[in-house]
Amino acid sequence: MRAYPTDPAARRSALDDAERLRRLPSIDRDLIRLAHEPGFPRWLDQIKATGGCARPVYLSGHTTVRDAATGAVLRHYTTADEPGGRMPVRCRNRRQSRCEPCSRQHAGDTYHLVRSGLQGGKGVSERVQLHPRLFLTLTPPGFGAVHRASDTGPCKPQDPAARCEHGRPLACHQRHDSRAPLVGQPLCPDCYDHTGHVLWHACAGRLWNRFCHAVRRRLATLAGIAQTRLREHLVLSFAKVAEFQRRGAVHFHAVIRVDGPNGPSTPPSAWATAELLEQAVREAADSAHVHSPYSPATGERLIRFGTQLDVHPITTALDSTTAVTDDAVAAYIAKYVSKSVGDAGGVDYRITHYASIHHAPVNAHLRALMATCWRLGALPELASLNLRAWTHTLGYRGHVLTKSRRYSTTYGQLRAARADHQTGTSHLDEEAKETVTESAWRYVGVGHSLAEAELAAGVAHHSGEF
Repeated sequence: MRAYPTDPAARRSALDDAERLRRLPSIDRDLIRLAHEPGFPRWLDQIKATGGCARPVYLSGHTTVRDAATGAVLRHYTTADEPGGRMPVRCRNRRQSRCEPCSRQHAGDTYHLVRSGLQGGKGVSERVQLHPRLFLTLTPPGFGAVHRASDTGPCKPQDPAARCEHGRPLACHQRHDSRAPLVGQPLCPDCYDHTGHVLWHACAGRLWNRFCHAVRRRLATLAGIAQTRLREHLVLSFAKVAEFQRRGAVHFHAVIRVDGPNGPSTPPSAWATAELLEQAVREAADSAHVHSPYSPATGERLIRFGTQLDVHPITTALDSTTAVTDDAVAAYIAKYVSKSVGDAGGVDYRITHYASIHHAPVNAHLRALMATCWRLGALPELASLNLRAWTHTLGYRGHVLTKSRRYSTTYGQLRAARADHQTGTSHLDEEAKETVTESAWRYVGVGHSLAEAELAAGVAHHSGEF
């Protein structure tokens, strides 16, 4: 029980202080509580170590690294002496809408991952700068007329009297800003092919794989060699990122590179030029296609890319005459890796009930696409597409960034190098000693209180995380 002073004046002063504290906003009371915690300085150091992560994961446990030969302890850490007996670690969420500090770090890792595949470094030979390299954008087909942003003219300058079969106008003579809510919305929701849109998303990963195979086949055909012998002349490497357009459709930005038969350290055959690679890419984008699973409700849809295709050779910064340099391409791809369907007006959490679609904070167009995902996900013949689990991404189930194995380094290697730099240790040295690691960890919690979130945001701001 709390003891109050016996002196009447002191008691009144203590009661006044308690009343003033009670009247403070909840976040101020939480800040005062947090600042008076015995382990507050150490907790603040921990938050600085996470870069001010907005939703850290708290763990409890220990880890011990021993020399396998002698049994000597090389490293030992336990959370027993930490504040609350726990340790915060980064959530590592790539989405900017969920954790801006971690998404910023993930974007930085992506920049170095893509850049090392263009300039070399981080285990990649610098010879890749001399190999044929292209930056391309592949778009989905049209599923219906939508409003578009334009700074030069009206949205849809058709005949004002033209109407669709549902009686809605096919023209829009307004000039929309890129942030206008109408951009990306269909002119006629009843004419829009929501089913085709969803099925294209569900099959987009297979379509990309088919496109890569088609590029290899076209390269062999253009070079006049057998397709089975192409690996004797070159290897195709790539890194791509998926971006949601305002209409809720995914398109791909990708880097494609041609290496020698042994990977980045060897040059490809002399006939494998950037011009030949561009021709192969254009022909493959035009011919690549897959079929969606057959269903009596949807039929069998032909899934292919749209007619809009951008292909640009990538140059180094020293001899560049265009803006498509290796640094610019790496920065461009890194910008989109922290984006999600939420940046197109959607949601970044899973939909588990149909009623949640009606309450989701999205526009009518995205709500119709989500409802289509849910409806098609109930069909047994489309069960392989797992549409209900990916309702929140409008049926798209691929990773935001994918790359071929030999393109460059990995996220894991970049994180390990950063950890070595921060701790001053080397995993390579420990591996050379044939170490044995003993660990026991358990999940304790996640996230911050109001005051902790406020201080973490300040840490992230001052540490340059964003």
